[in-house]
Amino acid sequence: MLVLNDLVIQFGDKVALDIESLAITRGEKIAIIGRSGSGKSTLINHIYEMLRPSSALCSQRQGLVENLSVFHNVFMGALNRHRWYYNLLNLVYPLSQPLKEVGLIATELELDCPLTKPVSALSGGQRQRVALGRALYQHQELFIGDEPFSALDPVMGQRLLTHVLADHSTVVMVLHDMDMALAHFDRVIGLRDGRKVLDIDAKSLNVNTLEAFYQDDTALDFMVAASPATNRLESLPRAVKRY
Repeated sequence: MLVLNDLVIQFGDKVALDIESLAITRGEKIAIIGRSGSGKSTLINHIYEMLRPSSALCSQRQGLVENLSVFHNVFMGALNRHRWYYNLLNLVYPLSQPLKEVGLIATELELDCPLTKPVSALSGGQRQRVALGRALYQHQELFIGDEPFSALDPVMGQRLLTHVLADHSTVVMVLHDMDMALAHFDRVIGLRDGRKVLDIDAKSLNVNTLEAFYQDDTALDFMVAASPATNRLESLPRAVKRY
């Protein structure tokens, strides 16, 4: 689906991402982990740029339109599927079919508020579910998520993840929830200071080793040595992407 080689992304003089190689295969469920500032969001957004036509993004920024309703914000996920006049009509007077479809998504996401309610009046957890609903309503093959459940309690996050996995053949998601990463994903990619230092089958990990990954380098060295999927980083010339 995607192969990245010698990728460097810079913001000014700061190197945000420096990855020698990374491949994503259709059908994989990939969890991306790492400390704050390790480059996870930068990587997720770059993957989305490369695969935009076949992917739906649920980002931390959410990108909701504050003065529009829950319905309209979710319906935006379908804008590319319809002609402009159909979209304009639904902005002024929502039609029965889209209302039914968006209502079903809201029910699945346990979004217990009127579809007519403006997102500016929602809680943080409700807003996150509206953003998730918009991504689901795109009906894409690939779901790309940047902490899409961070404002939700773990139990609800687990329930909503099942909808994401059921609706998308391929999932690439930034997570901090260790149990979720181990229980639902095939592969775990770990970033440190913008570099990929871990790329391993989730079955080879447990919660203790993942927690140690965030705390010190000893467990990381062990996991790297034990993982045939991990690419050791070398100092090579890079194709640099600057912003």
